[in-house]
Amino acid sequence: MTDDTVDRRRAGYGVKLVRGPFVRLAPHPEACGDDDEFLRFAAACRERGERLAADLFSGAGGLSLGLTEAGFRVVLSADRDPESVETHRHHYPGLTLDCDLGESTNVRRIADLVKEAGIELLAGGPPCQPFSRAGRSLIRHQVRHGLRPAHDERRDLWRSFLEVIQLARPAAVIMENVPDMALDREMFILRTMVHELESIGYAIEERVVDTLRYGVPQFRQRLILVALRDGVAFDWPTEVPDRVSVWNAIGDLPEVEGGWRPEGGADGWSDYAGPASAFQRQMRRGVARADTGKVFDHITRPVREDDQRAFDMMDAGTRYSDLPEDVKRYRDDIFDDKYKRLSEDTYSRTITAHIAKDGYWYIHPRQDRTLTVREAARLQTFPDWFRFAGPPTAAFRQIGNAVPPALGTQLGRAVMTALDASEPVAYRSRDIAQALATWFDDLGELALPWLCARTRWQVISAEMLLDRAAPEQVRVLWSLLERWEQPQDTVDAGDELVEIGRWINREHRAERLLELARTLTSQPDLLDDDKIHNLRGVDASVVDLAVLAIPTRDEDNAEEPVLITKGTHRVAARFTGEHVERSHRMTAGRLAIARMIGDDTNARRAHLGLIELATTVCRPTDPACPRCPVNKACSEAAKRGSRTDRQPVVSP
Repeated sequence: MTDDTVDRRRAGYGVKLVRGPFVRLAPHPEACGDDDEFLRFAAACRERGERLAADLFSGAGGLSLGLTEAGFRVVLSADRDPESVETHRHHYPGLTLDCDLGESTNVRRIADLVKEAGIELLAGGPPCQPFSRAGRSLIRHQVRHGLRPAHDERRDLWRSFLEVIQLARPAAVIMENVPDMALDREMFILRTMVHELESIGYAIEERVVDTLRYGVPQFRQRLILVALRDGVAFDWPTEVPDRVSVWNAIGDLPEVEGGWRPEGGADGWSDYAGPASAFQRQMRRGVARADTGKVFDHITRPVREDDQRAFDMMDAGTRYSDLPEDVKRYRDDIFDDKYKRLSEDTYSRTITAHIAKDGYWYIHPRQDRTLTVREAARLQTFPDWFRFAGPPTAAFRQIGNAVPPALGTQLGRAVMTALDASEPVAYRSRDIAQALATWFDDLGELALPWLCARTRWQVISAEMLLDRAAPEQVRVLWSLLERWEQPQDTVDAGDELVEIGRWINREHRAERLLELARTLTSQPDLLDDDKIHNLRGVDASVVDLAVLAIPTRDEDNAEEPVLITKGTHRVAARFTGEHVERSHRMTAGRLAIARMIGDDTNARRAHLGLIELATTVCRPTDPACPRCPVNKACSEAAKRGSRTDRQPVVSP
């Protein structure tokens, strides 16, 4: 990098700052000013036979729009972002609240409104923050023992959402969130919500959904939880057969330069020639006749001179690190994908709220600029008549935070179908967990006897030395290994350990185990909860198994990681009947496992039972289905015709 390049980067290529336009939106004609007016409005809607819904953490109303298309009337919403509240209040009738759901008074108010208004469906996407181990332990203890904090005036937002459900008991719930909500080691928040909702009579389904499968032209995964009261079963909507590419979504929108603004400010428009694809015609449906030749909000940021040059050099496969040094403004070892031109023939990358900051991840497929507000809205499946309050940055933020309306439509229709059918659910997580835990407790000899070990060191030793060993080797050698409860015991018997390794052609493993024992002898605290996950030379899955099998003394406060190893993924996939691609094992696979083990007092033993089941019964080939404790609820067993009345019945 030359000094001249550095100087130019520091100086920057200035572009003219373009502000606005600032879109201001009037309230909906049927907007309500207070709670009493809202309750009268809701009663009138019900008298007309309308089915009511509420949307909490609603943002601009992407999910609300989808539910409306599905046949619900969204009459109540809440959010804290002022522009989002203004946008929602403009597009939807009823009561739109600007309130903080972290406050207990607001939680009780909204729960009362949901209940008194007769709202059938409660939807929302509560933000979820990660928890410390101590925080997780405290909440788990409270949940399992039916306790509540004596003074909890400000709740975490997912708990606020859960409390609204507990107080109002709507017939149906849809919760949307990013998959990361469920993918911590313990899947704590999701498992807690499922446990609490099942305990008050809801049947739960959860899934990580690829939105492109429902007509959204972008790679966007979302965690969806659906809960139906009174144990009503839910079937996921059928995928849309046709996929929508970026160009099918936005190819009809006119060319514009970066920074261009129409005359007339917020009321200005770009001339529009008409739609060319089915998706484009869908996006134009509902546009006022007077606006047929107009497209609003087709504006984006100005483009710097060096960015213009960089964009011109890029195609959909170009990475930021491929660009010449003189057009780079960021380190390419850290920001290897800082700039991304979208491919017109496939799907957009996920539209996130980050698009409000710079838009470099979303360079137009053919034009040397970032996406316009309208193009971003199209990729989220917002129709062209939908406007966003505030300046362009606020519009981008609202779009990036939204649930794609097309996804909301499919979910809403599926919920309505399920409520009308009112079929009982086949099983609940707590039933499966109880069956697995009881089966595990009643076993005599285990194929993996260290699942009932006395110390974590015994578990680690057995996993390192005997994993995938022949059953007859395990039976003989475990009786030798279990004598060594602590690392010092193993060090003292080092010669014997190495000899055992020779017997089974695993001498190298034995030597590694002995070296680890020597390390732990001098640092025994490395096996404690606070440090065990930093243990070097031991696979993370082995550590997780040791933590799962040997909890701390207070089992309610101990960690309970969800293991995708030891065959548990295979069992869960067979049980649910859902094929899970290898790339999705850490998402869909772990969700399936979590459904089987639940989160009540049976969870730990159920999880250990699942591991033993994978080893002895639900084998990779020729599974012994009649011996399975959850045979009657298993989708794979149903296909094989191997259910038997002699096995325990899992009741809803």
